[in-house]
Amino acid sequence: MQLAVGLNRWDWATPDRFARSVAHAEAAGIGHAFVPVNPLFLRDPYVLMTTGALATGTIRFGPLLETPMLRPAAVAAGSIATLDEVSGGRAMLTWGIGDTAVRWLGMRPARVAELEKAVRDSRALLRGDALEVGAARPARLRHARPVPVWVAASGPRTLRAAGRSADGVFLRVGTHPVNLRASIDAVRAGAAEAGRDPGEVDIGLIVHTCRSQDPAEIRAISRAMAAGFYEYAPAMFEQPGFEWNGPSPDEIKERHDLWPDFHHAGDLVAAGHLVDFLDDSVARSFAFFGSATDVAEQIGELADQVPEASIVVPHPVPQPAGEEVAGYVDWLAGGGALDRG
Repeated sequence: MQLAVGLNRWDWATPDRFARSVAHAEAAGIGHAFVPVNPLFLRDPYVLMTTGALATGTIRFGPLLETPMLRPAAVAAGSIATLDEVSGGRAMLTWGIGDTAVRWLGMRPARVAELEKAVRDSRALLRGDALEVGAARPARLRHARPVPVWVAASGPRTLRAAGRSADGVFLRVGTHPVNLRASIDAVRAGAAEAGRDPGEVDIGLIVHTCRSQDPAEIRAISRAMAAGFYEYAPAMFEQPGFEWNGPSPDEIKERHDLWPDFHHAGDLVAAGHLVDFLDDSVARSFAFFGSATDVAEQIGELADQVPEASIVVPHPVPQPAGEEVAGYVDWLAGGGALDRG
């Protein structure tokens, strides 16, 4: 299976600049343009994606990610179906429990049951099914479109729920073989529980990508990424037998005013130094890093480990801004990372 490359960082300055940055990525070989959902930080994702769709011809679009805490299933289904129509069938919908956006708003992440219901309801509506909602009549999406519905997940319970309910699952578990196989096993087990063919659930990979050439920076940023996984999904340490020999993430964050979390700290190098007690084997298990050629090789190794995967999202850290995004795309392309798309 060919491994398409997606990106979820763009030039956000204006909708027109977003569209131009996506068009540049499409020309370079990027196959998917994902847009975060954060109403306090970014413009409306569906307006942005529509603008991008009108400026491109092949790249696929979707939020990464929606959460039922911010958008009800019917609203998300109606928006993504409209985008699919405008783009000529190039849309996909991805759900998750919620990340930075919900914390900025003082909200909790979605519970697994809430997430699974949103996935099931949006899939039903997008198929054009009648959905019982407790109203006088069942709900039905009049402009239904066959849009695939995915989930982005890290924890075993969420992965299992995704296998029961979604068309595809983005694994946010780093690169360690034990975590990757355990995550796929959880997805497949969930699909079997629901009487589904496990092979019909598509797999994608989201991996933080540090492109620094400074070994000290790579060491620190990779540790910050590992700490972020321990912060939200301790199973990612337990499964491969890693140890956390330091204060709890909450204690470190409070003591050093690190906000909102290790993955999104304003200074990732400084955040990484706060967890210098993590050893190199841990740091290497949660991110791509190095030169463009190094990252391309690591993507290839990951594709060999997970032949089920169809999409990889090398999420850049620190995050590029504005016109830096085009440089990141060109950097990936120059190293050969897009050759699998």
